[in-house]
Amino acid sequence: MRRTVLLAVVSAAVFSFAPGAAGAGHAWFTSWAQSQDGRADTAVTGRSLRMITHLSQGGDAVRVRFQNTFGSGPLTIGHATAGPSAGGAAVSSLRDLTFAGRPAVTIPAGGEVWSDEARLVTRPDSDLAVSMSVEGTVVPGRHGAALRDNYLTPPDSGDHAADVSGEAFTATVGSTYVVSAVDVHNVALRGVVVPFGSSVVDGIGSTPGANRRWADDLARRIVAASAPLAVANAGVSGTTSARSCPGMPPSVAGLDAASRLDRDVLALHGVTAVIYYYGTNDLAYGCDAATILDSYRAVFARLRAAGISVFVTPSTPRPGYGDQANLARHEIALFVKRWNTCGGKCSGVVDFDTVLADPLQPNSILPAYDNGDGIHANAAGQQALADFVSVPMLTRSGQVRHSMG
Repeated sequence: MRRTVLLAVVSAAVFSFAPGAAGAGHAWFTSWAQSQDGRADTAVTGRSLRMITHLSQGGDAVRVRFQNTFGSGPLTIGHATAGPSAGGAAVSSLRDLTFAGRPAVTIPAGGEVWSDEARLVTRPDSDLAVSMSVEGTVVPGRHGAALRDNYLTPPDSGDHAADVSGEAFTATVGSTYVVSAVDVHNVALRGVVVPFGSSVVDGIGSTPGANRRWADDLARRIVAASAPLAVANAGVSGTTSARSCPGMPPSVAGLDAASRLDRDVLALHGVTAVIYYYGTNDLAYGCDAATILDSYRAVFARLRAAGISVFVTPSTPRPGYGDQANLARHEIALFVKRWNTCGGKCSGVVDFDTVLADPLQPNSILPAYDNGDGIHANAAGQQALADFVSVPMLTRSGQVRHSMG
């Protein structure tokens, strides 16, 4: 058995960079993320996992975040690799990943670790496969809505992390296990945009396997405009801005915006802007406007104290809202749009409500953008949301942060 090392939650300082830092002296930027939101449905026993990530920007080296935040016990990774995907479970080449110089690591329940840097050239809008062999039996943490297939070998099949062929990875899963972020080293980048919110940020309604969430479409626009920004998604379906609402299901308890902020936004690297998309579930779960707006103000204050610009979208249409929810939605919109800066509490407004609303039925999504559930945008709607975001506005936020060092 490989020698392992037990690590507690590893701070970014161990690797000589500060979370969220951007600029010439800090050329690491989070290029992909999927926030963990719970545990896998079944245990993993002695098998290898191959998780496919989609980079918004490339670079000349990578490092990977492995999380055990929601794991049922210690997670031992005996061997880990990263390499460009060749389609399905296959890869075109591989680099070993190490942890403080060692090939293996044990992450305690509730913990996480970033790998050491691995010299690997990557491109924007490309898939990177991260593979690991898991020793023993564990129920790993996961992000539930990967919106693509990820790959596992059979139980007790051992270490296949270095396999270039995907033949050993005979099982698929629609979640992303353990891997929650990928950084790229790129001296040309100046910041990271983090869409932060619930299922509309998570990409529900977009085409599975196509990387067509509005955040993905926005990342492609940024690359086409030669803007020096990456995009890292921090959406978790079903979650709220407020800590508690009367009808909130137990499955999302503890996943509110403030509870996720450190782990899913501030712990990423090079963050210069957040697009805040929260409120629709708060209203559906019975929260009033005052409770929602209190949570907005608290999160915005923490982000701005960290030097991060906050761009906010008003709550978008949902035909199931009753009168009280509609009145609260109106009050939230007034708050967000006041001076186009949330009355001075945020940096600006991204009015997705205007993009999605049917002008003939403003509490419903425009039929051409509706994926069929009345809540989420289809592929055309995802692209419309991405096209509405001002890339120069986001770029300016990165330039301001860069000038601050």
